[in-house]
Amino acid sequence: MRSGPAFTPFAEAWGAAFERRLASWWHLLHFGSLALVVALSPSTYRHANRQTIAGHLHRSTWEVLPWFTALSALLSLVLIHIVLVSAQSYGLSKYALDMVVRVLVLELIPLSAALFVALRSGLVAVVAPGSALLLTPAALSATSLARLQQDLVPRLLAIVFSVLALAACSSAIALVQAYLMVHGLSLWGLTGFTRAVGHVFTLNVTLGLGLKTLLFSLAVALVPMAAALEAQAQHLDRYALQPGAVRLFLVLLLIEASSLALKYF
Repeated sequence: MRSGPAFTPFAEAWGAAFERRLASWWHLLHFGSLALVVALSPSTYRHANRQTIAGHLHRSTWEVLPWFTALSALLSLVLIHIVLVSAQSYGLSKYALDMVVRVLVLELIPLSAALFVALRSGLVAVVAPGSALLLTPAALSATSLARLQQDLVPRLLAIVFSVLALAACSSAIALVQAYLMVHGLSLWGLTGFTRAVGHVFTLNVTLGLGLKTLLFSLAVALVPMAAALEAQAQHLDRYALQPGAVRLFLVLLLIEASSLALKYF
C-alpha cells in the first residue's frame, strides 16, 4: 500500500518526459514538412533569395571542398591499402575491389560527409534572439513564413547541397584511387574495373545510395535547426547543441541501420 503514493510521482515524471519527447519529435516533423514545402516553392528562388542561397552554398560547400576531399582521399587511401593487403594475404584478391566499393563508397563516405557537415554547419546553427518562429498552425504568421523563406531555408538548402556534393566528390576520388592501386597507371584494366564497379552499382543499390545520402542531408539540415527553434521558443539555451546532437545522431543511426537491413537482409 505504501508503494502507490511513492510510485505516483515517478510515473508522472516519466509521463511528462514522454510527452515532452513526443512534442519535440512532432515539432521536428512539422518544421521539416513546412521547410520542405517552402523550399519547393518557386517564390523562394527570387532574385534576392538566389543571392542569399548562393552565399550559403559558397560558405558551406566551396570553402571546405578542397581540404575535405584531400582528407577523405588520404583516409580512403589508407583503407583501400588495408583492404587490398588483407585480401591478398587470404587469397581473396578478386573480392578486394568489391569490398572497397561496398564498404567505402556505399557506407563510410556518405556517413562521414553527413557527420562532417553536421559538426561544421548543422549543430552550430544559431537562431537570432528575439525572433522566434511561431510555427504552430494556430500561430503561423506571415512574418514567420517570410523569415523561413529568406533566412532559414537558404541555410537548409546549403547544408543539403553540401552533404551531397562532399559525398559525391569523395566517392569519385575513392573510385579513382581504387583503380590506381589495383591497376596502376595502365588503361588495360579499365574494362574489368568498370565491369566490377557496375556489378556492385545495380539499379537498386544506386537508388538506395542516392536516397540514403539525401536522407542524411535532410537530417543534418532539419534536426539541429528544429531543435534550436524549439529551444528558443521554450527560452532555453538558444544554441540547442546537445538535444539537437543526440537527436541527429539517432536519426542518422536509424537511416544507416534501415539501409543495411534493406540491402543485406
